[in-house]
Amino acid sequence: MHGLSHCLQIFPVPDLGRTASFYERIGFRAVNYLEVEEPHICLYRDSVEIVLTKSNQEKILPNRICHGYGYDAYFVAHDQKGLEEELKQFGINIVRPLTTTDYNNREFVFEDVDGRWIAVGNKL
Repeated sequence: MHGLSHCLQIFPVPDLGRTASFYERIGFRAVNYLEVEEPHICLYRDSVEIVLTKSNQEKILPNRICHGYGYDAYFVAHDQKGLEEELKQFGINIVRPLTTTDYNNREFVFEDVDGRWIAVGNKL
């Protein structure tokens, strides 16, 4: 079969364990590969995979700070409202509540432990 089928997100992080714990708290399953040449942790939830790699930076500069705007990841989901409510129950900072964007997506945005803004949405 030809063509692309999936995408996974790579997040360099200053503290692998701290970031993995945050994502485990919101329902991701962590698989550690810490005793390899390039230590990393894979995080899985539904069809989303995030790979955490060890950054040599002490602090992550999110896209909105480094480049002036933009999210650091975009997760496509069918039940944005349900996911937003679930994250609120976990005490996750919702930086933009569920709304319809000017590009016709229904989405909300949350902030992770490293300050990244992650959008969760889908086309209407």
